[in-house]
Amino acid sequence: MFYYPEFDKDGKKVISTCDTEMMMDIAVYKMKKGESKSFTLPTHELAVMLVLGDVTFNFDGEEKHATRNSLFTEGPSTVHVSKGVTVTVTANAESEILTQSAENDRDFPTKYYAPEDCDYFTSCQGKWEDTAVRDVVTVFDYKNAPYSNMVLGEIQTRPGRWCSYIPHSHIQPEVYYYKYERPEGFGACFIGEDVHMIKDGSVAHFPGGLNHPQVTAPGYPMYTVWMIRHLPDNPWLDRVDDERYMWLNDGQVQKFDREIK
Repeated sequence: MFYYPEFDKDGKKVISTCDTEMMMDIAVYKMKKGESKSFTLPTHELAVMLVLGDVTFNFDGEEKHATRNSLFTEGPSTVHVSKGVTVTVTANAESEILTQSAENDRDFPTKYYAPEDCDYFTSCQGKWEDTAVRDVVTVFDYKNAPYSNMVLGEIQTRPGRWCSYIPHSHIQPEVYYYKYERPEGFGACFIGEDVHMIKDGSVAHFPGGLNHPQVTAPGYPMYTVWMIRHLPDNPWLDRVDDERYMWLNDGQVQKFDREIK
């Protein structure tokens, strides 16, 4: 459930595959300046996100230029397409992109999400001496993309803080991809009763029904791409708080006010 995958000789790192419990094909690519990659999936919807760098996206006869020099002060740029639509990415500088795909027989309009099109919110501010404050970015979920079988977003966990707290779960499978700006950065990931050391480039798979709180070390903000797979006739809508910890919320289920722009 926790992995430390490496990039292969072609600059590809496999994060997840559809034939696992996660039900999503997810990969990260390191691209050299001038390199181009094209993606066309006959039976899967596809999201292509710029993690870091400078790229040009081409799709449906459109061209979009996107840059991102910081994981923590700039938002993501993403192209989301239905099956059979080609997305080409050209790197204008050394860049890192992430692809997420899942089976989906629906046809839907291509959507380009610039940083300003994403939803941003900060949770747990003013609670528990701010020890669980986190900043969440939602690119798309069921609220703004009900035709999709996926959810895509980012979490920025502040140094020395907990994330995804209070402990919670959901029946839909989820994948986390972690990055630190400094290679020695570290944290801890709890999956059910098991604990794993988070490192730069590591990956967590959360099967349905298991709690998955996180924490990062003081001095090291943690960046996470979070990706959820909706289940047939059971889309992910919100978290399920562990009743043992609900006293921390005065016995109330924790709700987050999110408005999709």
